Amino acid sequence: MSGGGGAGVLGAGSSYQSFVRTALELTRLRTALTPHPSQEKFRLIRANDDATVLDALSFSGPKIRLLRSLTVEKKNSVQVLDFAAFSEPEYDLPIFCANAFTTPAQSIVVLDLNPLYNITKNKDYKDKYYRNLMPLIEKYRELLPWGGKITSESLIFFSPIVIWTIFEPTEQNHHVLYSALTDYYKVWLQLMDQATQENDTTKVVRNREAQHRYLTWRAEKDPGFPLLKKLIGESHAKDLVTEFLFEGVHSLGSKSFLDYFPEYARDDGTVNKKRSMVGKSFETRPWDATGKFIGGKDAGCDL
Repeated sequence: MSGGGGAGVLGAGSSYQSFVRTALELTRLRTALTPHPSQEKFRLIRANDDATVLDALSFSGPKIRLLRSLTVEKKNSVQVLDFAAFSEPEYDLPIFCANAFTTPAQSIVVLDLNPLYNITKNKDYKDKYYRNLMPLIEKYRELLPWGGKITSESLIFFSPIVIWTIFEPTEQNHHVLYSALTDYYKVWLQLMDQATQENDTTKVVRNREAQHRYLTWRAEKDPGFPLLKKLIGESHAKDLVTEFLFEGVHSLGSKSFLDYFPEYARDDGTVNKKRSMVGKSFETRPWDATGKFIGGKDAGCDL
């Protein structure tokens, strides 16, 4: 990306809050939002130090089980965005996922419509949601280039249109990121508008378990947990992860992380906490322009 613009956290003093406001405005143009029960519990969350501000918002809507946002801002130090949208189980929509971590030195971003189902094995699902979206990644693949080596474990819930990038946090670069965040979220809202309710109980149950599997993975593997632990303490951080960021992990299903991912079991029955423990790594985008996975059969994870 270009290095133009003034350096600093989010360029010239901008904030991830601007995207959150835009996303909520765009959503309210299409559907009614009501506060999610989790918002009441976490909206007043405070960091241990006065210099850091946390802001937690969560909503639900007719087709939206959970729309939630967490931002962390510490002036001239760090800014974090964790924004996600989950459909009701009556719909098999991908999960909108926007994660950004910015310091004065760099911004690390993952932006995607995470697939609910395995798109390598489920071609119908891939064609339904991603075949017509490939121009979206073509628009940004040079502006927001692949961020370098990433393990196949990290790809487990990525789609062919994922943006995984690292760049200098200049104002110009963050204008590009804001554009990508908005474009991707508009696409998710369009998919939501077009979605028709599933009346087959078996398929609804399958959707619910697929979303629970995703939540279980994300709650166990959340890379932001160490920062949250530092800011609000371990107990509050665990509650924030399981009852806000990935709310539903305790209510959508009863299976454990090891039920879904037994390859992470240690001999004593506990979860192997070592990150990126399986599979090869990818230094370049492992999908071609049509969305076909070209990373090889030895990727080492359930893509």
